[in-house]
Amino acid sequence: MLAGLAVSALPGTTTTLALVMGTAVGLVLGNPWPQRSSLVSRNLLQISVVGLGFGMSMKEVVQTGQSSLVFSVVGISFTLLAGYLLGRVLKVGPNTSALISAGTAICGGSAIAALAPALKAKDEETAVALATVFTLNSVALLLFPVIGHLLQLSQATFGTWAGLAIHDTSSVVGAAAAFGSQALATGTTVKLTRAIWITPVVLAVAALNGADRKLKVPLFIIGFVLAAALRSLVPQYGALWTGVAAIARQCLVVTLFLVGAGLSREVLEKVGLRPLVQGIVLWGVVSAATLTALLRLGLA
Repeated sequence: MLAGLAVSALPGTTTTLALVMGTAVGLVLGNPWPQRSSLVSRNLLQISVVGLGFGMSMKEVVQTGQSSLVFSVVGISFTLLAGYLLGRVLKVGPNTSALISAGTAICGGSAIAALAPALKAKDEETAVALATVFTLNSVALLLFPVIGHLLQLSQATFGTWAGLAIHDTSSVVGAAAAFGSQALATGTTVKLTRAIWITPVVLAVAALNGADRKLKVPLFIIGFVLAAALRSLVPQYGALWTGVAAIARQCLVVTLFLVGAGLSREVLEKVGLRPLVQGIVLWGVVSAATLTALLRLGLA
């Protein structure tokens, strides 16, 4: 575990290699500190995302966010509806189905964790949804760059596709970083634009279920925007901002090692066949539809 962390911190280590090493540790050797590494990876990811903001100008952030807004709204609505229907067909429990759908539509584990109290979901329902989305995240990080290169996608198209179709922020930025620097910038911004929808969706579900939820916006999204604004306001320190963004990208590599280490046999056993089928089919449909729309409409 410690050796893997040390290798992941080296500048030459890629996101893909870090994930593969982490997964090997989790499945073969076992993660000796599962709860602590989960907490560290979550916090390190948020810090890394803020750091990546120093690598972009505010103009880039606004333009990318605006261009992906319609796709985000349509994509989230379509995914939630398709997930609901698919859950009914497969006879997946309503709460589990809703959590998997929200995780696929918005922001993976973050959306599931935020939505579970509003749904009054049981711990086991939340665990199954998290395990399903987490497993597919690991697959996406390895599979998306391969598909992107096979289809010869542009950096902008791949970044937008990853930002719209991959569940968690960690896997979006990991897959995008493996594809290229422009894809990373685009994918991160698109993903954060999509993640903002956690708040209105959770509030709507809470109102329907009679649950009390306060308005919350993920702080790392605000930090990302502020970092980009600072780079734009003080451009004379461009070398410093670029250095901070480079450190953030390497921290992301370490994060992905920890994410991979969290994929244990116990996690796989929790998933179950029907929720996994729902997650795979829903994700496959969303990914294919999103990429087809991007290529045909030429909006990325």
